[in-house]
Amino acid sequence: MSKRLSCLAVVLAASVATAALAQEPRAPRGAAGGSVGGKSVAVDYGRPALKGRSVNELLTKLPADRMWRAGENQVTTITFAGDVMLGATKVPAGRYSVYVHAGEGNKWDLVLNKDQGIALGKIYAAAPENMKNEPWPHLSDYSGKIGAQEVARVPLKAAKAAAPADLFTISFAPSGAGSTMTLAWGDQAWTTDVQPAK
Repeated sequence: MSKRLSCLAVVLAASVATAALAQEPRAPRGAAGGSVGGKSVAVDYGRPALKGRSVNELLTKLPADRMWRAGENQVTTITFAGDVMLGATKVPAGRYSVYVHAGEGNKWDLVLNKDQGIALGKIYAAAPENMKNEPWPHLSDYSGKIGAQEVARVPLKAAKAAAPADLFTISFAPSGAGSTMTLAWGDQAWTTDVQPAK
C-alpha cells in the first residue's frame, strides 16, 4: 500500500471511530419500577458515573437555579399508571419529565414537569441522525422555559446510601400500599414516598 493510501486509510478509520463515538450515549440508560396501589410506576433515565469525582464537585457545575436533569442525555421520565401522592402532593396518572432541585446544604427536591423535553436536533444542529428526535431536557433557565408546567416539587429526605454507587441509581422499594423512591449516587441517597392518591 502506498504511503498516501495508508494515510487516507488512517484518516478514514479515525473519522469512522469519531462518528461511532458521537452516536454512542455517554451514560447507559436505566429503568426502575415499582407498584403503587397495585398500579405501576416506571422511570427511564440516564446513569452518569462519578468516575472518581464527588457528587458535591458535580453540583458546582449546575446552572444558577441549581436545577439538574436527574440523569444524563435523554430526558428522565416517570410514568404513573394511577393517581399517586408524591410526598404530600397529589399527582394525576401520566408521564412527566423529572428534574432535581439541588439546593444548598444537601436540601434536594424532586421536581415533575408536564414538559417532555425538546428534540436534540432542535438544540444541537450536529446531532447524529439516530439521536435528532430524542427528547432532551432543558439544561438552563428551567423557570423561564418550562417552570409554569411544573406539576410537583417535593422535598427529598437525605440519607446515607446503602452502598456506594458510582452510577447514579433510581430504585423503588415496597412501602405499605406504595413504594419508597430512592435516588442514590456516591455515598449519598435521597428518598420520597409514593403512595396511592387519597
